[in-house]
Amino acid sequence: MRITMLMNLRSLFLLVLTTGPLLAGPVTGWLNWRGPHQTGVSDEKNLPEKWEPGAENQLWKYDLNGAGAPVIANGNLYAFGYGQFGDDPAEDVMETLLCLDAVTGEKKWQKQYSDYISDVVYNRYGIGSPVIDAETGNVYLQMSNGRCVALTAEGEELWEVSLMEELSRLTFPNGRTGSAAIEGPLVIFHCVTANWGKTGPARDRFYAFDKLTGELVWYSTPGVRPVDSSFCMPTFGDLDGQRVFYAGTGCGNVVCVNARTGEPVWRFQLSQGGVNSQVLLYGKNQLIAIHGKENIDATSKGRLVCLNIPTKYPKEQLVLTKDAEAWRNDEHINFTSSPILVGDEVYTTNFTGELIAVNAKDGKTLWKEKLSPDQIHASPTYGDGKIYAPWFEGSFAIVKPGEKPEVLSHAEVKSADGSGVKCLAPPAIWGGKVYLSTRDGLYCFGNKDGKFPGKLTTPKEAIGEVTQLQIVPAEFAIAPGQKQEFKVYGLNAAGQRRGIITEGLTWEKFIPPTAKVKAKVDATLDEKTGKLTATKEAKISAGALKVTYKNMSATTRGRIEGAAGYVEDFEGTELKMDDPKYGKVSFPPLAWLGARVKWWVTEKDGNKCIVNRLENVLFQRTMNFFGGEDMKNYTLSADVMTDGNRRIKSTVGLVNQRYLITLVGNQGTLEVSSNHERVKQSVPFTIKVNQWYHLKTHVKTNPDGSGEVRGKVWVKGENEPADWTIKVPVKRVHPQGAPGIFAFSPQAQKPVFIDNLKITAGE
Repeated sequence: MRITMLMNLRSLFLLVLTTGPLLAGPVTGWLNWRGPHQTGVSDEKNLPEKWEPGAENQLWKYDLNGAGAPVIANGNLYAFGYGQFGDDPAEDVMETLLCLDAVTGEKKWQKQYSDYISDVVYNRYGIGSPVIDAETGNVYLQMSNGRCVALTAEGEELWEVSLMEELSRLTFPNGRTGSAAIEGPLVIFHCVTANWGKTGPARDRFYAFDKLTGELVWYSTPGVRPVDSSFCMPTFGDLDGQRVFYAGTGCGNVVCVNARTGEPVWRFQLSQGGVNSQVLLYGKNQLIAIHGKENIDATSKGRLVCLNIPTKYPKEQLVLTKDAEAWRNDEHINFTSSPILVGDEVYTTNFTGELIAVNAKDGKTLWKEKLSPDQIHASPTYGDGKIYAPWFEGSFAIVKPGEKPEVLSHAEVKSADGSGVKCLAPPAIWGGKVYLSTRDGLYCFGNKDGKFPGKLTTPKEAIGEVTQLQIVPAEFAIAPGQKQEFKVYGLNAAGQRRGIITEGLTWEKFIPPTAKVKAKVDATLDEKTGKLTATKEAKISAGALKVTYKNMSATTRGRIEGAAGYVEDFEGTELKMDDPKYGKVSFPPLAWLGARVKWWVTEKDGNKCIVNRLENVLFQRTMNFFGGEDMKNYTLSADVMTDGNRRIKSTVGLVNQRYLITLVGNQGTLEVSSNHERVKQSVPFTIKVNQWYHLKTHVKTNPDGSGEVRGKVWVKGENEPADWTIKVPVKRVHPQGAPGIFAFSPQAQKPVFIDNLKITAGE
């Protein structure tokens, strides 16, 4: 696993010396979008009863196109959004993390991030929220394409991980990412990945990273095959002495996972589609969840459910059945808006624009109030006896609940041209003020001199003897000529860290009994220290390692990735399986991310090559990486072939430094793109189906940060042209990125073929 370390020498020195916080002192505030109780509820008093844009109690407005809730710590406000930061409506559109003074609205710092090779459409950027670590004040964020960043409160970048390039995170046009979550030393991200080996099939997964170093600590697959993307943030709780979290997933389940080890605890099938709304813990052993997809036992959509959840930690993952339901309420259709819990009452918004109150004891509806034509995403927030509810079409209501709701204020939020502004995020509350993020700006209203009443919390000290081991990183990736070292943590019975073990360890290469591919990583392992060394001649490979200490053991796994000098012609692959369409086939290299369920090695025109598998329509578009995200200034080339007819043709190409260079069969072009709405240019090129072409790619980076993306294509066997077929200048070039392959077969009909892949250093 590659981590881009961005911290300066001083911060790194502190980290090595203390392995503790990089900043002095804990923080207080509205640290995550759900507030201090994970319920959307604030403890503050003297909050505003009325507001409309431009009103007297509006303290400030900041120009930010946002769709996620801001978070606040020690007077600093952090908000995620996007905008055009320059004259170019394509290249200068970037996602941004913004830090403001929470009282005055004055900008303290801002970071911009360019999208790359994602499916996200232009107006779906910035859907998510940062999270703040209460121990250090550090800020964490997952962006639309799976770029995860960690920064200090002052905006100093600590580390960055590209989930797409390192774990094969999938992207979706809706751009939804939700929020990360902090638990002890961990920051947890939620996404759908199609990685390698046992995590090769696409699944909804959780990944926990060390919040200080960015090293992967554990990964978890608690559900089944997803049918939707999901971005539900974990809700934490305690179960029989273990720290766990609860969340909805893209496979329609509500799951419980051990927050310290990633072990799946139980799951419950709630919906036919993704469960995106936040879940609520109620009392000692109940959980309330909501969804807006088709129900599993009816053709109707949407349901609010209360579950009686296990009180004992099971030996293996449980699958809860309908018998676990304490009650259900079918009057709710809620795709992404999350409910709030106040005492024994649950408040939710419905997709038809209703605010609904439900008795948490029996699930009966107490009242409904129609406030808007519809609702998408935005969740209500509660404070000082009032519900603050944004609505999708561009309005904001303040409602006082009771036996009957009292609407205190209901304002329209409009842009300068008078059109309604989309409100997609829940409000945040801090220091007597309410913060509302919209597609037209970030509003602050309330009491200018209000104080935040939050209290500091001190983490409980870990006690007890070591009963289990944990290897960090839990997954690694290195190139030939590189080394990998590991830390072995001793954990107590509750999964808490008791320290790093350095003596008495025994390491070995390990093939899990359940492994379908019996393979070992091509590197030398020191059996005492665990240091793994890949020679410059190391072959691309993958495998597991095992460490033993006394009567305990733990495993990690990883890959030797492709780098400059990597050549793959597939001729050494034995074709030992049968496929009804291609005859004898085999899997592509194990170390390729997400490739084994999407490609076959087969024989074509007397040579072995790879062909994309089309039995699953979900794989009609695929992008697979085989090198590290830190690679740059390399040339990637291959022989490529499309298939098709007069009406439908496939697209085939290569990924070089976060750019796609593709032969687009249906259009008859050679195309360069990053995100299709950012960088996309093409030149005509006559493409004959079932004809082998040689495709060569390179990305040039200039000292000023600009660059040029180049592609060259010619009929295989003919002389290489002197000039590049396409050269696309870019003002802000991606400085690095993993090599990979790309295929698109419309309607999963016409395959592509690739052979003779080669990476060379330089141009």
